[in-house]
Amino acid sequence: MASEELAEIEGQISDIFRALSNGFQKLEKIKDSSRQSRQLEELTDKMRECKRLIKEFDRELKDSDYKNDPNTNKMLTEKKQSMIKELNSYVALKKQYASNLENKRVDLFEGPGEGFVEENVLLASDMNNQQLMDHGNQMMDETDEAIDRAKKVVHETIDVGTETSAALKAQTEQMSRIVNELDSIHFSIKKATKLVKEIGRQVATDRCIMALLFLIVIGVVTIIIVKIVNPHNKDIRDIPGLAPPAPARKLLWISD
Repeated sequence: MASEELAEIEGQISDIFRALSNGFQKLEKIKDSSRQSRQLEELTDKMRECKRLIKEFDRELKDSDYKNDPNTNKMLTEKKQSMIKELNSYVALKKQYASNLENKRVDLFEGPGEGFVEENVLLASDMNNQQLMDHGNQMMDETDEAIDRAKKVVHETIDVGTETSAALKAQTEQMSRIVNELDSIHFSIKKATKLVKEIGRQVATDRCIMALLFLIVIGVVTIIIVKIVNPHNKDIRDIPGLAPPAPARKLLWISD
């Protein structure tokens, strides 16, 4: 039983390791910082789950230590150490990506470092006035271009938001129409069900009437047949319009 639980835990850990490997490969292809951050959070959750499973594996191993032979215990212990080592490698890789991401954010919000400023100061000391003016104009042009690009991104974002809002509005209206149509269909189904029940009751009533008429006809026919076969039966009253059969006439011969 313990070996089955250990095998199941080991399988779950192997699945997480495969997911971590694929996740970090995917992370290398992502350029956007926000998407990288989300991907790192998902990978961190998987690593936490893997750590929990390794601890559970260790507890099961200790509980079944007395049941296994020394070679099996040694193999399972080495397997646990291998899993811990692999998890630590992914943790180190995650820290490396997180550090790179933090450096990108610092560069984005704090601007160039001190070395870059000192380099510009040294470069400016070697320039004359005209060169300084040209360099300043170039930097201003680059700044204007950066501002224009930022404005373009903002306008594109606004356009995407407007299109998304319009699409959501259209989908909301479509959903409202669908709900109304479903209500109409539901009402029609209820009405049709009620009509079918009424028709069923009418059909049942008609069948009862037909059965009663059939019994009456059978009774009348039976009485007629009995009256014809046995006309002298006094237990059956004569049926109006149905005269009993005439008696046979006897002819008398008059002899001369």
